[in-house]
Amino acid sequence: MTTQFPPGIQLEKEDERIMTLNIGPQHPGSGHMRLIIKVDGDYIVSCDPDPGYVHRGEEKMAEHRNYLLNIPHLERPVIHDSCNILYPYCLAVEELLGTEVPERAKYIRVIASELNRCVYTMYWLGIYGIFLGHSTMFMWPMADRELLIDLLEAMTGARVTHSFFIPGGVRNDVPPNFEDRVLRQLSYFEKRLKEYEDIFYQNPVLKSRTEGTGILSREDAIRLGVTGSVLRSAGVDFDLRKKEPYDVYDNIDFETQVLKEGDSYARSRVPYLDMLESCNIIRDALTKMPTSGSVRVKLKPNPKGSADEVYRRVESGRGSLGMYLVSNGTPQPYRLKISVGSFRNIICLPYLLKGELLGNMPAVYWSLNYWPVEADR
Repeated sequence: MTTQFPPGIQLEKEDERIMTLNIGPQHPGSGHMRLIIKVDGDYIVSCDPDPGYVHRGEEKMAEHRNYLLNIPHLERPVIHDSCNILYPYCLAVEELLGTEVPERAKYIRVIASELNRCVYTMYWLGIYGIFLGHSTMFMWPMADRELLIDLLEAMTGARVTHSFFIPGGVRNDVPPNFEDRVLRQLSYFEKRLKEYEDIFYQNPVLKSRTEGTGILSREDAIRLGVTGSVLRSAGVDFDLRKKEPYDVYDNIDFETQVLKEGDSYARSRVPYLDMLESCNIIRDALTKMPTSGSVRVKLKPNPKGSADEVYRRVESGRGSLGMYLVSNGTPQPYRLKISVGSFRNIICLPYLLKGELLGNMPAVYWSLNYWPVEADR
């Protein structure tokens, strides 16, 4: 990737013109991650992301709890998308245990997953709005996401981290008249999203700060191994719900959202389009879901998986989220390794910021849909 600098900037040697800035980790905009940025005047010469300030030790803790007791703490790295971070873990455990999830539970999982995807994306969108000085786009998403949190609370009994997905299915069935309530909320939510299009995505200030900034080509996106909305905004049609469908996603009718510009505007727009598609997925799942049946397979208190290793991954709000699980035949995992989209996407930040104006840094950085706590897991 090459970047054209204005005349006069010398990158071959570091002289007195170069200034080093520490952005974060205390600044809330950095997400508790430090960015070490070198500038020549207003232009960024280099960027060195420095994560690790909110390390949780989730992978090590998983070795000291059985497969069921791992559920509550494994969702903590992404509290706004807890269903999607538990999804691959449950799929992996079910493969080790040889457990077949009931059909109704699979559809409930899909509905909860898509609701959680929207809840997370609205939180990210609110922060992106305030990053760019658009205070309305902080207040609107933070208020509208409450409608979806209410639905998840009705499903799971909890508003933030739900501990709803478990090996064998889900903890409980949905309440009576849940379908009607979901459809009403979705109709209002979609109307609000159309207003976001006018007030935010067609805003000339947003476009001037994001269009043509931090461009990631299709070839570089593949070479750097990015995922999720960052990958699809660069013209790569890859969504695990389509390419490697899990549970009943192969029975759901939906389209993968792909743009080709690869700039900050495209990266900020793909998650927004994903929310609109999530509404379609939820409606289709409600239509095709069996009207009755079990929602979980009851397991023994300390289930023991076969001595084997399994890797399962899903499409989370940040992209590919995988769990590599190693079992030695005991009730506890021998090893657990979590592969998250945030860590994979932050790799491309130094390439995107090189040669950009310092004032464009927030627009480029947060367009990566990065969640520091997930990366530090």
